[in-house]
Amino acid sequence: MRTRLLPLLIVLMAGVLLALGIPLGVITAGVEQQKVVVDRIDDAARFASLAQFVTARPSAAAGSKTPEEDERLATLRAELTRYQELYGIRAGVFYRDHIPMAAAPKDLAVPTDGEGAQAFSEALAGRRSHDPHQVWPWDDTGRIAVASPVIRDGDVVAVVVTDSPTGQMRSRILHDWLLVAAGECAAMLVAVAAAFRLTGWVLRPVRVLDAASHDIATGRMNARVAATAGPPELRRLAISFNEMADHVEDVLEQQRAFVADASHQLRNPLSALLLRIELLALELPEGNEEIASVRTEGKRLARVLDDLLDLALAEHTAADLHLTDVAALAAERVDAWRPLAEDKGVRLTYEGHPAVTGWVDPVALSSALDAVVDNALKFTPAGEPVTVAVAPDGERVTITVADRGPGLTDDELARIGDRFWRSSRHQNVSGSGLGLSITRTLLAAGGATIAYAPHPPHGLEVTVSVPRSAIRPPGRIAATQSPH
Repeated sequence: MRTRLLPLLIVLMAGVLLALGIPLGVITAGVEQQKVVVDRIDDAARFASLAQFVTARPSAAAGSKTPEEDERLATLRAELTRYQELYGIRAGVFYRDHIPMAAAPKDLAVPTDGEGAQAFSEALAGRRSHDPHQVWPWDDTGRIAVASPVIRDGDVVAVVVTDSPTGQMRSRILHDWLLVAAGECAAMLVAVAAAFRLTGWVLRPVRVLDAASHDIATGRMNARVAATAGPPELRRLAISFNEMADHVEDVLEQQRAFVADASHQLRNPLSALLLRIELLALELPEGNEEIASVRTEGKRLARVLDDLLDLALAEHTAADLHLTDVAALAAERVDAWRPLAEDKGVRLTYEGHPAVTGWVDPVALSSALDAVVDNALKFTPAGEPVTVAVAPDGERVTITVADRGPGLTDDELARIGDRFWRSSRHQNVSGSGLGLSITRTLLAAGGATIAYAPHPPHGLEVTVSVPRSAIRPPGRIAATQSPH
């Protein structure tokens, strides 16, 4: 869940930071340019004040200009030249007809198009030029043109024009952007760290609840959750989960106790009833069909009670897991069942590795193999084989019991292992329908599984899979388990 939640939070936070950072970068660039424009306007105003007193054009006649005017014009030109040499900014004062009064460099002319021409036109109208378009760090050809009118006696007689390079301004903007980007990256790192902590705080109780639910679903009924971490809603959920688990465990315990007590209590009356039937049989003719039927049903009922008691004990008893030679254990069970198989005319053989270790409860696995082999021998006709094979399969060990009996249909395979279920085609075979249910319960307590599949061309293949490494003891959930 964290892998799905974290990208969403990171994308949202990145979007927020970009939504804040991009306008901040634009504003920063605008502030830097506005500083330059204001500075150029001040410079243009200073040059305009100097040009006010030299606005009279010289006449064609020699000596038409006074020495004072020549001195003011020389001063203006000197100021423009020094300004251009010191700052690298081209500047000039032009009459309304675009004739230069003074310019630095001397070949500077009024722009005929673009923002410079527009600024000159606005200055002729008595207005200072509007703000030029924004220059960005990558715009290495951009320049800033600023024009200011020279007013004398209320009339615009000339215009001061400055044409500024933007290299330093673009460098400052880029520097400011790098600072903004660094701040964004730092904020993003902090946001990601906060997202990790937040998702961990929120999802840790969810993971614990998931683990506890899985443990209870697999039979570890004493699994509980410590309701001490996470949001208040999840803590309340943990408390409710523990209450539910307590209730479920109590109900299951009562059910197991009832089955065990009922099975145990019914054995004595049933034994007495079977004894009375045997005594009654002595008074009846030999071979009476009714008494034989009663004996058969009585023995079947006794077998069902025994299996119910075994099932209750299997559900209640915790697995005692050990590192066991599964191959040797399977071969031992095959040897134990071989006399019965030979008596029925069935060839019971062991195949596979001579030694494969697994993490199992030896007693539970032996009982499970006994039930599976017994079931295979019941339905395998004389002359057909029953094969028990053991082989490693990655992190598991598989024990396969394959017979050549009639097999089961797909619908029957889906129901095999259910309590008291027996195929309608095998009702005449002795059994209670609890053997494979007991087997599954015994195996599940130790982390093992059992599966059923057809064995072509006919027959049933039962596969028992056990872990090769140690599993977590039943009923534990890391450090969050509470005693019960």
